[in-house]
Amino acid sequence: MALHFDVLIIGSGLAGQSAALRLAPTCTVGLISKRTLEDSASAWAQGGIAAVLDSQDSVEAHIQDTFTAGAYLNDPKATRFVIENGRRAIEWLIDQGVPFTRDQGDYHLTREGGHSARRVIHVADATGLAVQETLTRSVRQHPNITVLEHHIAIDLITGDKLGLPENRCYGAYVLDNISGEVKTISASNTLIATGGAGKVYLYTTNPDTSTGDGIAMAWRAGCRVANMEFIQFHPTCLYHPQAKSFLISEAVRGEGGILRLPDGTRFMPEHDARAELAPRDVVARAIDFEMKKRGLDCVYLDITHKPAEFLKEHFPNILARCLELGIDITKEPIPVVPAAHYTCGGIVTNLNARTDLPGLYAAGEASCTGLHGANRLASNSLLECIVYSEAAVNDILAQPKIEPPKLPEWDASRVTDPDEEIVISHNWDELRRFMWGFVGIVRTTKRLQRARHRIHLLSKEINDFYKNFRVSNDLIELRNLVVTADLIVRCALKRHESRGLHFSRDYPDTLSKAKNTVLRRSKRRTTRKIPA
Repeated sequence: MALHFDVLIIGSGLAGQSAALRLAPTCTVGLISKRTLEDSASAWAQGGIAAVLDSQDSVEAHIQDTFTAGAYLNDPKATRFVIENGRRAIEWLIDQGVPFTRDQGDYHLTREGGHSARRVIHVADATGLAVQETLTRSVRQHPNITVLEHHIAIDLITGDKLGLPENRCYGAYVLDNISGEVKTISASNTLIATGGAGKVYLYTTNPDTSTGDGIAMAWRAGCRVANMEFIQFHPTCLYHPQAKSFLISEAVRGEGGILRLPDGTRFMPEHDARAELAPRDVVARAIDFEMKKRGLDCVYLDITHKPAEFLKEHFPNILARCLELGIDITKEPIPVVPAAHYTCGGIVTNLNARTDLPGLYAAGEASCTGLHGANRLASNSLLECIVYSEAAVNDILAQPKIEPPKLPEWDASRVTDPDEEIVISHNWDELRRFMWGFVGIVRTTKRLQRARHRIHLLSKEINDFYKNFRVSNDLIELRNLVVTADLIVRCALKRHESRGLHFSRDYPDTLSKAKNTVLRRSKRRTTRKIPA
């Protein structure tokens, strides 16, 4: 089956949906969602969106906080671009109907780790969900947006793959997970908005859909990828056997939450003068250190000194979920552990969200814009999604429409149904376990080399499976995960220092000059470098 759109958007989180709504007045848009529109990492974001909205705050202060958190690896132009457009991005969301929390008439702004001021606008403790639900209602109603739920992109279709003289992106092959049919979707322009790769780790705050699909597809298409070693581990994921991937928002610490050992001792002041309000990389390493030193399964986040009414008003969802599990956060501390949370690196893009491949754009967590540097500042992620999705839309609308050539249908004539699908689940489990053990919060060169060796063996096995058997959602995700894992390890091995989220026991010092870790595929005639 063949489909055509002016713009194909792969991924239905905040970046994807906001781009679709901006494009829809003048373009036909195909929006691909692996599950439903409501299922995305954006919807799981609790804390809020950082922007300069208070007269006592300033763009320069927000920029400085972002640089400090990012260990000065941040791109100055990208950082200023996002933060200067912050207020306008929030105003756009308000115009869409997002019901941000108010306090005595004004919008309530909270403070999170690494911020020098209250600048995080939010919807109680479920900001991402509220934003997603608001946009989803509009997306579903727009006649120019075709929503393809339960679809997963297999690979991008490029001029190189078709043997054409011009190498650009012409669309993608996409698997319909309900019917099992592979669709050929052509488009004048394609936007990758697939999110990050948290599921490459055994423990993560991400939904099951965060398997690095867009990053892997862009890499296979010849795009540069950068800074993949910087995987942010959120310090406070709820530790409970029935609480899969449930995040305890940064805002709990922002509102006075204290991290304690099982005996009640507070430990963060010994690790950093900012204590619980230190950036996430600092807090995650401190928790990891205390757990390993003392053989602990978890530490505890204590917010019991705040009035119960305050907690009910500001953290209703966290309060309710914990109560379901027998934890009353008004009376007892919350057991927490670090977990993989955010991919700071990704597909290299410029200020227009262009990748190296003409006709291909990237926005959100799948991209590497330079905003986050070596560590994302809390609540800068949703802001980046809105600002860069708009940048992509503006650039797309400024370009003449390219009519794609007739694209070949997906060829499944030489594959068979899988004989042993257990291989996929075993490989998936093995990959996530050794990534957690060897490429986690604290790293060594020896562990990274061991991981690289295992990735090499797994890659061969997975690629053989992919070539010979009919594609499935699990196989596509596993293929993308192993590519993403390889990119993370390769970047980590290239960085001979400790900076931000990458901490190496073999290279504990930080170099005087911050440099990006950029990976390029072996040189074929693939892509041209994007202009600045």
